[in-house]
Amino acid sequence: MIAETVCSAVSVAGLGIAAVTAYRKRFLTATRIAAYSLIPLGLVMTGFVDWAAHTAFSPTAWAGFGVLGGAWLLFAATRAVERRRGTTRKQRREARDAQRVDPVAPAASAPSLGTGARQPSRPAAAPPAQTSGDDFSDIEAILKKHGI
Repeated sequence: MIAETVCSAVSVAGLGIAAVTAYRKRFLTATRIAAYSLIPLGLVMTGFVDWAAHTAFSPTAWAGFGVLGGAWLLFAATRAVERRRGTTRKQRREARDAQRVDPVAPAASAPSLGTGARQPSRPAAAPPAQTSGDDFSDIEAILKKHGI
């Protein structure tokens, strides 16, 4: 009951200030003051003030506000951890793009034009043993052709 009376008084005072401002030929400002002064009256008429008064003294409502605050703290903590990693969004995007593997390496498509004069850097390994009838001789020939 007291909250409704206070809100109504604030609205009437605001409308009075708006009238004085309009008398001074500042109509845009007067209209804005009138709009702000009608908000408390509208809140009383919709029942929001009564709901807020019951919510302010409800332990369940305060527990709900505590849960909302906890959720906000979790969001803030994850944001802080992201920022402490020391990488910017651009650096993370570049790292992600670097991890992508192309199916064909750019240098692999160009044929080897050498005459085979290069010496291998490591000694040739023994040829792999044939396993269960699989023939890898064509693969070995291709690898030898490319110096691998």
